[in-house]
Amino acid sequence: MSRQLSHELEVNVPASEAWELYGRLGLAKLLVEDGSIVEKIEVIEGDGGIGTILKKTYTPGSHGFSVQREKFTKYDNEKRMKELEVMEGGYLDLGLTLFRVRFEIIEKDNDSCIIKSTIEYDIKEEAVANTSDVTTDLVAKIGEIAKNYLIKNKATKNAQ
Repeated sequence: MSRQLSHELEVNVPASEAWELYGRLGLAKLLVEDGSIVEKIEVIEGDGGIGTILKKTYTPGSHGFSVQREKFTKYDNEKRMKELEVMEGGYLDLGLTLFRVRFEIIEKDNDSCIIKSTIEYDIKEEAVANTSDVTTDLVAKIGEIAKNYLIKNKATKNAQ
């Protein structure tokens, strides 16, 4: 059984600035610095492009998981889109056979963009009861952390 959820967040910065954060490993570093969701991220392989493998250790109590491994499976600099799939841990431990997240930075105008986060997942029939745990809460919180950083960064650049 396949399902999809999405979340959109408008940010008053140019799409190029948001993509600079989301594009490679900048977002991962920001999440570790913030500490509210992720305690540690190890880059197992790669530089943030296709094939990059990360091991995320979640901050205790921030989410229902402790560790997950994920791999970047798509990366399109022109479309400002990247996709990752969980390889081990996380929602896969609840009976999902696929958990994929796509981040897209959509230009709204010169000074604003939309961060669109899409979750796609497949679940075994016997694990359908666990799907209530699959929400956009985590990608929404990641979006808010990114938005706050980007706006703060923009204000700092404008003040200089």
